[in-house]
Amino acid sequence: MATHILLLSILAFCFSVAFAFEPSPLQDFCVTDFTSSTLLNGKVCKDPKLAQASDFFFSGLHLPGNTSNFLGSKVTPVNVAQIPGLNTLGISMARVDYTPWGLNAPHTHPRATEIFTVLEGTLHVGFVTSNPDNRLISKVLQKGDVFVFPIGLVHFQRNVGHGNAVAIAALSSQNPGVNSIANVVFGSNPPIGADILTKAFQVDKNVVERLQTIF
Repeated sequence: MATHILLLSILAFCFSVAFAFEPSPLQDFCVTDFTSSTLLNGKVCKDPKLAQASDFFFSGLHLPGNTSNFLGSKVTPVNVAQIPGLNTLGISMARVDYTPWGLNAPHTHPRATEIFTVLEGTLHVGFVTSNPDNRLISKVLQKGDVFVFPIGLVHFQRNVGHGNAVAIAALSSQNPGVNSIANVVFGSNPPIGADILTKAFQVDKNVVERLQTIF
């Protein structure tokens, strides 16, 4: 009897974890109603009878992103903000373009695991495991290679080839979110106190204040 109770408890726990993020939809689709002011975990559905092909469509992913920035990279997202029909479906994607030595700086996706495929070029990618190990797991990827970034972990990609690089990322959330580490730490609004960051990063206060002006 005790064994059965333990087994049922384990199964209940597993199912609760499996559905902890984005539960399966209870209808064919739930196209986002951008006109609604109702706040909920996700987006409000519009009347399914009003759904059109345009609610499930996005054009332009074949176009290179504008990489003329200091990082030399550009992410073109395709999530629920671009495709209203993704609401409740638990998936999204993005195109990432890189100039030579372009960097998609360390960041996290708080609500999604990412599976990443190189279409062109050579990319050095990696993620860092949680405390206390903080172990870097990294690899150089070539065209056609695939790599996974687990949900919530800090990760990055850098073009280490001589030409431009392109990748496609698929994510396990309609709205994965992005926390760019430098922006979050040094560009918060209002800013985190310089004395806090000085102690946390063990650098001179002038360095912290300089970074805060950049981000």
